[in-house]
Amino acid sequence: MARSTSINRDTNETKIQLSLNIDGGELEPLQPSEFWDKIDSQNGVNGKKKEHASQKSKSQIIEVDSGIGFLDHMIHALAKHAGWSLRVRCRGDLHIDDHHTSEDTFLALGTAFKTCLSSSTGLARFGSAYAPLDEALSRAVIDLSNRPFSVIDLGLKREKIGDLSTEMIPHCMQSFAQNAGVTLHVDCIRGENDHHRAESAFKALAVAIRMATSRVAGREGEVMSTKGVLY
Repeated sequence: MARSTSINRDTNETKIQLSLNIDGGELEPLQPSEFWDKIDSQNGVNGKKKEHASQKSKSQIIEVDSGIGFLDHMIHALAKHAGWSLRVRCRGDLHIDDHHTSEDTFLALGTAFKTCLSSSTGLARFGSAYAPLDEALSRAVIDLSNRPFSVIDLGLKREKIGDLSTEMIPHCMQSFAQNAGVTLHVDCIRGENDHHRAESAFKALAVAIRMATSRVAGREGEVMSTKGVLY
């Protein structure tokens, strides 16, 4: 069964279209949207599009356009190393600041992730990983617990990386955990460059997610819990 979904998230602050397949491969079509139809009409579907993070291979399709370059870069890294196919675009109130765009994109991503999983029966449930980027090293641990909780400590020092406030980077992970219904711990253990610290954290999270969502042969239909349920 395909573990994929397509959702829209529309508020007065952001307009988001998202299609996610956590196993990679083909993506479901984006859901209809008057807002995005108007954007596409103005830009021309076959015309020159805004540059954003995109990559296509035989196993994955990734297209990310949030309006914030560094946020696109982190989502791209997350999708690539988690093995996802992902198409997401957001238009938010960047004239105010980057908060709503960053937060809502990861809330939508968490909602889509939870929908794709449907249930955690037959899955590894737990995942953990270390990922380096040059001098930076991060650790991520995830539990598909259906109990949203997160502890994120990245030790970022700069005010911004590109156009993204560094305070929003841990908040993005917290927002994902909230709507995905997962327990999440991510730490950057060492590193001097904030770009490296942030990117190693997203890569570690991606590998941990890939481990936790993997199917366990012989345990189809089983709930990996002593309670028999995950609440």
